[in-house]
Amino acid sequence: MSTSEQSSYQLVSAVFLRLLGVIYLIAFASLGVQIEGLVGSQGIIPLGERLADIALDTGIERYVQVPTLFWINAGDAVLTGAAGAGCLAALLIILSIGQRAALVAAFLLYLSLVHAAQPFLSFQWDTLLLETGFLAMFLTPRSRALIWLFRWLLFRLRFMSGLSKLASGDPTWSGLLALNTYFEVQPLPNPAAWYVHQWPEWLLKIGTGGTLFVELIVPFMMFLPRRWRFTAAWLTILWQVLIIATSNHNWINFLTIILCLFLFDDRALKRALPAFMHNRAGWRAASGRTVDLLVPAATGLLAAVLFVIGTLKIYELGTGHRFEGLTGSVLKYTAVYSIVNKYHVFPTMTTPRVELEVLGSHDGDNWQPYQFKHKPDRLDERPTFIIPHQPRLDWQMWFVTLHPRHLPWFGSFLEALLEGSPAVSKLLAHNPFPDEPPRYLRVEAHQYNFTNYAERERTGNWWKRTALGPFMPLPRMERPE
Repeated sequence: MSTSEQSSYQLVSAVFLRLLGVIYLIAFASLGVQIEGLVGSQGIIPLGERLADIALDTGIERYVQVPTLFWINAGDAVLTGAAGAGCLAALLIILSIGQRAALVAAFLLYLSLVHAAQPFLSFQWDTLLLETGFLAMFLTPRSRALIWLFRWLLFRLRFMSGLSKLASGDPTWSGLLALNTYFEVQPLPNPAAWYVHQWPEWLLKIGTGGTLFVELIVPFMMFLPRRWRFTAAWLTILWQVLIIATSNHNWINFLTIILCLFLFDDRALKRALPAFMHNRAGWRAASGRTVDLLVPAATGLLAAVLFVIGTLKIYELGTGHRFEGLTGSVLKYTAVYSIVNKYHVFPTMTTPRVELEVLGSHDGDNWQPYQFKHKPDRLDERPTFIIPHQPRLDWQMWFVTLHPRHLPWFGSFLEALLEGSPAVSKLLAHNPFPDEPPRYLRVEAHQYNFTNYAERERTGNWWKRTALGPFMPLPRMERPE
């Protein structure tokens, strides 16, 4: 096999772009069925009202600070239509039809939706998809700078995740105890998490140590000769598969896996793909004469700039220092547009698990609970596999007890229930007041823990809980007459 084939990335780039289209399709489709309930006109945080408030406080710079197409129109049909248009763009990427234009459209649409649906799209998988999508707009197989930038992105994603665990000073990571509670306290556990939680502590400690190794040591292998890169790729992929098997983290792990493609080359990929795919004309990466002529100079400059910005963000994460002035502004706006981001997956391990139960009543004496689709509710309800879908409300509920900044949206959610919003009700598994909204709401806090084998055998329950009393910031609300 020739050396030129070992350094070729035509097939790698083509397969990557099609798989990126699949991730885009999942992300747009998942959001499309929720967007009206989250930020529609009758949603939890109506986008039209939020944009009006922003416009009162800022001038024309609002278009730069909050880059979203919905400044033009924030209606429900437009929100849903944007998600649908994103699905169409994703399909064009997958089919390699007008792929370059489709990549640009997908990026702009998802960037608009991310800024429209705050705080529900404030997560690292959203920014990772955008950063990946931004680089993909410039990708051609002959651009070694772009291949290197994808490796640099994967390195930062993995290394910063490990660095944040050390920088946080969390004793559960330094003491190799993080996995003792992770499977139980993660936002939305799946059934396998219950079983892994029962493993002996020595095995969970090995898993914690393995996580730190894969995040802190393995990333440096990504810039070594090809066999080292292959090893780094397979170790990273293995860890992502383990996470997929034991957690509901939507599509971020799949996206991480496809980024590993750039640690391989065409020769290696051909060994994994059926022979009929090796030379198919349809497996070509997005390209064009104008773009290809501009690539060598433009992407070289782009790589240099993004490398410096990424390095500065690693420095900020590791030291806690924050740059001011022009440097700080550059770092800020690269984050606003999700061109270069910080990544810090579970830097601290939350314990214990506190779940909120929302109950409604017409008379203040008889109370009925609202039921969510996927977050822990009934004790006998088995956790569900929901990847690659992400139920944004269920996920967001996990954060309410962790930080006061989540109280405003949670208060708006309760107000929407008092108003009987049909869009918000669709986000729930069961609304006990389908005909007339309740007059009163109250919120009760409970500590949830997995049962063990003996307890589950005796009760049939996956969970056990301890009542903690009213959730004091918002213990009770009443609908105005």
